[in-house]
Formats: sequence, C-alpha cells, structure tokens
Amino acid sequence: MPTFPFVSSKSRELFGWMWRASKGLRLQSVLNALIGILSVILDFAFIYATKWTIDIATNRAEGSLQVAAYALAAIMLSKILLGFARKWVSALLGVRSQNILQKRLFVHLLKSEWSGQEGRHTGDTLNRMGQDVRDLTACITETIPSLLEVLFRLVGAFLYLFYMDPRLACLVVCIVPCFLALSKLYVRKMRAITRDIRSTESQVQSILQESIQHRVVLKTLERTGTMIERLVETQAHLRSHVRHRAVFSSFSSTLLSIGFATGYLVTFLWGVDSLQAGIITYGMMISFIQLVGQIQGPFRDITRFIPALVGTLTASERLMELEDEPLEDDSAPISFDRGAGVRFSDVSFQYKKSGRHVLSHFSYDFPKGSTTAILGETGAGKTTLIRLILALLKPEEGNVEMYDETRAVVVSPQTRNNLVYVPQGNTLFSGTIRDNLLLGNPEATEREMKSALETACADFVLEHPDGLDAVCGEHGAGLSEGQAQRIAIARALLRKGSVLLLDEATSALDTRTEQQLLKNLSSTDEGRTVICVTHRPAVIDYCSQVIEMRRILEN
Repeated sequence: MPTFPFVSSKSRELFGWMWRASKGLRLQSVLNALIGILSVILDFAFIYATKWTIDIATNRAEGSLQVAAYALAAIMLSKILLGFARKWVSALLGVRSQNILQKRLFVHLLKSEWSGQEGRHTGDTLNRMGQDVRDLTACITETIPSLLEVLFRLVGAFLYLFYMDPRLACLVVCIVPCFLALSKLYVRKMRAITRDIRSTESQVQSILQESIQHRVVLKTLERTGTMIERLVETQAHLRSHVRHRAVFSSFSSTLLSIGFATGYLVTFLWGVDSLQAGIITYGMMISFIQLVGQIQGPFRDITRFIPALVGTLTASERLMELEDEPLEDDSAPISFDRGAGVRFSDVSFQYKKSGRHVLSHFSYDFPKGSTTAILGETGAGKTTLIRLILALLKPEEGNVEMYDETRAVVVSPQTRNNLVYVPQGNTLFSGTIRDNLLLGNPEATEREMKSALETACADFVLEHPDGLDAVCGEHGAGLSEGQAQRIAIARALLRKGSVLLLDEATSALDTRTEQQLLKNLSSTDEGRTVICVTHRPAVIDYCSQVIEMRRILEN
C-alpha cells in the first residue's frame, strides 16, 4: 500500500486497513475498472463518429455515410455488450466478495481474546457485520472502479476538448477549484452525519434483537409497550439524522447544479457564436456540447460518490474496531494424555482495573482424578475461576497451571484441548440434536453419541421418533431447560479432555436426575479431574473435596 506524507497517520492507518481488506475483492474491482475505461473509450469514439457523420452529411468532411453508420452501430453494440459484461461480473463475483470480507471479520471475532466485559452490544456487532460489510464491499468493487472511470472520463474529455478549443476547455474546468474547496467541507460534515446514522441504526438493531430474544420476559413484565416506545423514539432519532443528511446533501448538490448549468450555458453560447462566425462546423458544435457533458458528468458523479465514499470511511472505521481485540495464540496444543490436575498459585483478578477484586491471592490445588465442589455466594468468583482455567481470562498476579507427574504448564489456549466444559444456562444451537452433539466431537460415531446421551441422562432423545435427527429451535426451543442442559452435558462428554468443568450444569435438573447423572459421571470418568460449581448440596456427596468461596469486600 503506497504511503503519502501529506496524509494524517490516522488516515494512513484507515486506508492501509482498507487496502488489506480489499484482498480477495480486487479481481472484481479490476474487472469493473477495465470495463469502465473501455466504456469511456467507446463514448469518445462515439463522439468522434457523430462529428464525422454530421460533417459528411453537411459536406464538411469526406467519407461514406454508410461506413459512418456502421461505425456508430458497432460502437453502440459494443457498449451494450460491455453493460452485459458488467452485470455478469457483479452477479458472479459480487456475493463472493462480500462473503470473503464477512468471513474474515467473523473468523477474527471468533478467534480473538475474550475480556469478559464486552463493551459492544451484539446488535451493534451484527449491524457492522451486515450493513458496514456491504458498504465497504460495494465501495471496493463498485464505487472505486466507477470513480476511476469517472476520472478517466474527466481527463480524457478535457484533453479532447482542449485539442479542439483550448480556451473553451479551460473555461469549462474553472469550476474545479471551487468544487474541491466545497468537497472538503462537504466530506467533513457528511462523515459526522453518517457516523450518527450508523450509530443510531445499531441502536435500532439492538432494541429489535433484545426485544425478540426476551419476548417472554417483556410479556410477563407487561412492558412490551415500553420497548415499542423505545424503538419508536430511536427510529425518530434515525429519521432526524437521515433528514439532516438529505437537507445538507440537497443544498450542496443544488449549488453544484447551478455551476454546472452555468458552464453548459456558456459552452452553448460559445459554440453558437463560433458557428455563426464560421469558426467551427456543426459537427464540432455537437462535439462541444457532448464533451462538456463528458466533463461535467464526472463532477456530478463525484458528488454522487461522495456520500458512498464517506459511508465507506465510516464503515471501515467501525469494522476496524472489530479487529481491535488481539487474537489468541494459535500455536500447537499441549496435551496431557494421562490426565492432569489444576493448580492456582497466589492468583489475583479483577474485571476492571479500578473495580473490585474477584480473586485476591487465591491458591488451591485440584489434584489429578479429584472431584471438587465449588460453593459460594453470587459474586464470589466461582465462574471466574472456571474462566481462568479455560484461559478465557488472564490473572493479574500469580499463575494457573495444569500439571501431571512430569510437568506443569501455565494454562493457555493451547491447554484448552484437555478441558471439557459445560457452562450454565441453555447453550444449544438451532438445528438437530446430532448437529449439537457433533460440535463436541465432529468425528463421534453413532454409538459414542448414544453412550454420551445415556451418561448425561439424556436418553429421552433416543425415544424420540426422529432420534438424533430431532430438530430443536433457537436456544433449544422445543425442549425443557433440563432436557437442553442434559444434551449440552452429553455434547461436552464427547470431548476427550481429562478435566471436566461443570458451571451450574445441573441447576435445571430435579434431584433424582441430578444424582443419577453424578453417579454416571463418577463411574464412567475414573481418573478424570472434575471441578463443579454448584449451589446444590447433593453434589457434595460425590466430591472428594469442597471449597467454599466468599465475596471479597474492598473499601
């Protein structure tokens, strides 16, 4: 990516990111640019052929009208074919280009580090992954090639007109300095307005997503009207921003239209005067008018492109923010094939630098093969403990290690392959039960899946008419909380990890089912280290050690 010393460092960073983002999209961009340039060349050829035809008809040039007519027809047919080619390029490569960029951002989001304190709403992220990706893709593959076509047309038309009449060409382009000055002010203002629009669109997306996702809560609280009012209010803000942009854009385009109309009138009167004086031919007069259109047309197009370019800059800034989170280390996994324990050594952690410590100088050993129940009040750090073992969070002080008889390794994304994790809540994906189970182990056999279901007390699946191919909706819709939880446990058991982490994984189960599940786990997972966050006393009976955590109070 070329660098320009007169461009600010922030702008260079933005353009550098856009250049990297264009990888995989450049083929469509280049093809569209070539088609556009060929189209401009054909337009100039048509202007010349028109002048030649008129001059032949008025006996001001030699040649055959029949040949001139064939030339005009050939040029027009070529233009039609180019338009056809442009549509095919858009149809064949358009969705592919958008998918490439969307996939790149999606991969980064999934592989980035997790902070535990996400500052961006999911609705905002989805808006960026949707609308902003579409805007950026359209700019790289369509707008920039079109802009290159416009600039080529502008320069070519000016040189052509300058060749025919230098004074008229200079007169027509005298609008350029005024245009550039206005454009700078226009872009600055439009970027601020567009940023407000994008932010408000994200708020609308967030309200829609949360309201639909928590519809039952809103109904039971009888607050559907509150969310409707909130949506209407946010939409009103969005309309206000859009109206502001429309007024500003319309006023700016009106000023430019006055300038364009003046230039066209001057050219027409200039041509009429020269034609009357016998300085030019009728063909040249027509060429003058066409070339002025070819010069002024690009300026009009640029005013049309500016909102798109401004929107793209805003979209790029928003998409860059999605890549701010550093990626996790993806080096080779570290395996403990014969089992492992977990050891906390003087660990301290807080989610925010100025916030309350969740853990302070915490030390504890979970030996290999042990079963530990973690008890404690809400906010005592039980789930944080699990997240530290999973290497989703990093301690401020101290170490969390995974160890066996021969070595001890600080936990990291590379040790995650040794862990089997069942989070609290409903974590099923929409699709079949088989699809959900295969997320635990894509190579699991039918027999292994059925065995995992039986161990997790989820053998009710096997009694269903569709069995493993039974479909569940979003968040396990169609299943009870307890059923969804047991399927999630079966999914986790298909992993071959030597450390099992259960974070309130039996909270939705009745006492009898919970006891049977714990009995199954203790009998089938001998040698596996089990760490279980729970509020249920029944769990303690199956544990070899118990730790009770207390909330840290700080002044």
